[in-house]
Amino acid sequence: MVESKSEKTEINKENRDPSKEMEVDEDEDAPTKVFTIEILRVIKDLQQQHGLRHGDFQRYRGYCSRRVKRLRKTLNIPQGDKRHYKKRDVTLANLEKENSDERLIHIPLMLAERAWAYAMQLRQESNTELRKKFHLVGKLRKATIYALQLQELCNSEFCDARTKLEAEAYSAWIHGSLHFELSLWKSAAENLKKAQVIYENLAQTLPEEEQVVYKAKVDELTPSLRYCAYNVGENASMNDLLEMRGQGMLDNLSTLVAQTKTESMEAFQTTEWRGRKVTVRPEKVRMFLLSIQDLEKSIEKANGFPAKIELLENVLLDCKDAISAIKDEIKQDPKLRSSSESGTMTATQYLLTYLSYTRLKLTLERNLFMVAQGKLSLDDPNIPDKAQIEGKKTKPQDLSRLYEIILQNMSEMQQLAGMESDAAYQSEIETLTLTFKSFRCYYIAITLVALKRWREAVAMYERSTKYATEAIASESISKDFDLRNELKQLIQTIEGCKFSAHANSVLEEDTTEESVLYGKATKSSKPLFERLSMYKEDASLNSRNPNVFKLTPEMQPIPAKPLFFDLALNFVEFPSLEDKVELKGSAKQGAGMSGFVKGLFSWGGSGGK
Repeated sequence: MVESKSEKTEINKENRDPSKEMEVDEDEDAPTKVFTIEILRVIKDLQQQHGLRHGDFQRYRGYCSRRVKRLRKTLNIPQGDKRHYKKRDVTLANLEKENSDERLIHIPLMLAERAWAYAMQLRQESNTELRKKFHLVGKLRKATIYALQLQELCNSEFCDARTKLEAEAYSAWIHGSLHFELSLWKSAAENLKKAQVIYENLAQTLPEEEQVVYKAKVDELTPSLRYCAYNVGENASMNDLLEMRGQGMLDNLSTLVAQTKTESMEAFQTTEWRGRKVTVRPEKVRMFLLSIQDLEKSIEKANGFPAKIELLENVLLDCKDAISAIKDEIKQDPKLRSSSESGTMTATQYLLTYLSYTRLKLTLERNLFMVAQGKLSLDDPNIPDKAQIEGKKTKPQDLSRLYEIILQNMSEMQQLAGMESDAAYQSEIETLTLTFKSFRCYYIAITLVALKRWREAVAMYERSTKYATEAIASESISKDFDLRNELKQLIQTIEGCKFSAHANSVLEEDTTEESVLYGKATKSSKPLFERLSMYKEDASLNSRNPNVFKLTPEMQPIPAKPLFFDLALNFVEFPSLEDKVELKGSAKQGAGMSGFVKGLFSWGGSGGK
């Protein structure tokens, strides 16, 4: 039976594997690889590492040859075998492969660099051998061919806008160098100016750390452009020379510059603080800055002050790791280390200052939450009773200590590196310092009230009011910490507390001994029997242990007991006193010997009494 063609196609459609269709669709929608190659930075680094720091072009040319050989071997693009040579250039077909590598673009770049280095070597030798001038021009022509290959590869869809601009500028520079040697001054000026304009625009779109290489290249092209303008002999500016090529190149340039700026912002995480943008290089710092973007929302969602404090402490640990990463980068880079020693502020050091400020700000927020937590369980007669937290009672002196720690944080903020000359920043920190001094004086006053030291308490209330009034009157208010409403409420609270302390100082007699500020006051009231002539209301008399009489007498000093008894008295003979003794009555005179003996030894009778 013969089947028609349409029937066969229908049967094939029915027998198709749907999973294979999905795979085909996925392959069609697969994203194209986009390479980013910083051509100028790459060649400048290689030149400095391989001879051009000392002007040794031969050494750099040898390095370029070895690198091309290694790249061809690694990427499997050999030019024939050991016996036969077959030229193989890198084409767009090589970039279209699935396993394509950006190092494929490095091959024409290194070939152009090798030819250019050979030409510069010949220029040095042409001072004595004029024939090498022709060889020099030939090598520059070869360099322009490889530069055009590089530009063709970079203008494809496999490279981003920055790479396209870099390749176009590099090709213009090589062509300008060739025309400069051929004394084609007008075309040389056009190409060199084109390269200079591209590098200037690239420098404006890139972060501050990467602008140095491009600005140096712009300065390097300036003398050649002046010499070309001199030889052209026209008054037209270099921009007029560029306009000879038409506006097409300039329109394309502006489009690519805008695209490069967008891509650079996506590729490098930047942060802004106090009107200055800083590029964030280390991965730890970038992750930390991303993590604190929604920190305020996370704090609001946290239940209770302990959860908020724990959240901030975890963020503080990440902040310390980020600061360590920045410090390690500064230690490893000799340029950053030398600039820090000389006192100049680079972008990396400014980022370190910003992270230090962030750490101090997070520490301040944590301490303020601890203060708010302590207020809930504060044993203060001036503040209404509230629920205790975890069964712990906070004393006013604990809060005054917390505010002392906060003031130390403010002092560290004031001394951050690079912020000494920022008048607005210093003014904001000064206002915050006055604010926290006001709260500290208030809680010291509450502590003095608990110790019955009324005069000192009133003085501290006055000082707290003074600091609060100055902070409210200040025009420099920090955006992160605006506590003006809390200060106004504090001033109202202090008014009532001042009158209360003044009244207590008038009504109560000072019967307390001097005590330490954070200690307990001990009363030394006399018992009732010692102050019967004085009237004083004593509530303790109605208690179970009234202070009426001191039963246990106070200890008094007495002479010490002798170590040995005085036995010499037994052998002392006393003089007779009979002539001085008056006899009473005759009965006692006639008693005789027996009466004398009885009286002497106290035996019976009246003598024993």
